[in-house]
Amino acid sequence: MKKTLNLPTWLLALGLIAAITFTGCKKDDSFIAPVDPTTTTTSTEATEVAAMTEVTVEDADAEKQFDDVFNITASMNTAEVGEDLGVSANVSGLGELGATTNPSNLRCYTITVVPNIPHVFPKTVTIDFGDGCLGRDGKFRKGKIVSIYTNPMRVPGAKVSTTFVRYFVDSFHIEGTHITENTSTSNMQGWKVKVINGKITNTNNNRWKQWNSVKDVLQIAGNGTPNFPLDDVYRIEGSASGSNSGGHTWGALIVDPLIKKFNCRWIVKGKVRLTRDGRTALLDYGDGSCDNQAILYINGVPHIITL
Repeated sequence: MKKTLNLPTWLLALGLIAAITFTGCKKDDSFIAPVDPTTTTTSTEATEVAAMTEVTVEDADAEKQFDDVFNITASMNTAEVGEDLGVSANVSGLGELGATTNPSNLRCYTITVVPNIPHVFPKTVTIDFGDGCLGRDGKFRKGKIVSIYTNPMRVPGAKVSTTFVRYFVDSFHIEGTHITENTSTSNMQGWKVKVINGKITNTNNNRWKQWNSVKDVLQIAGNGTPNFPLDDVYRIEGSASGSNSGGHTWGALIVDPLIKKFNCRWIVKGKVRLTRDGRTALLDYGDGSCDNQAILYINGVPHIITL
């Protein structure tokens, strides 16, 4: 029997263009998903659903934190660093970092470029938030983001590798390495985004999660109309794995490419195999229709979920 449950979406935000932005869910490591008591779900099934829901939320939280790093590095422009190192004026990462309390001085960070000579690479760019400041996006950041650019990010083959020096976003300590590579061809825009040994620690309770991820994003429609994003369609492939301070491990493998359309809020197609502590499930986003429904298969039993 098919059962309907309201579960958080598995976030695959990459922030490659402002259009690819989903809304994730926040949780701590003790989160247990609520199950509708009006259904006939057994206690065993409820445990399985809760376990798989934790995978979606843990992965969403990690994806969101490191997606912020992409948005910042991809928005480096001439006004900030003397030349356009990013990918598009549409990426608003740096624009969200301005201070909210002092209109006469919108920056709440400093940027250092070495070497500070246009068109000379590799180039190291350090964003220093000092002891912390509140950005226009409502996030409080402190510490440093250090990025090494091999070329401007819009150039095929260019890479930017980012590490962190005592970097915090709100109460979360962010560690690890974030790498973006431009894999575009002559007629298609593409990106490979890696997170290596990522770690996110909640400083309020010392709970942490470790995360590794590799995602390939290819724009499969709309490449010929760069100023008209409504026809843009993206294909996402890859995998992620993680563990947390609660002793749990999880993984997410895209087994059928995910399809994201600019003009639809949700992923419209694709399948993800989810694992958690040896349990396995399949998340099916559907046939391409734009809706907020997906099906989570646990032990072959379909559960309709609301994204």
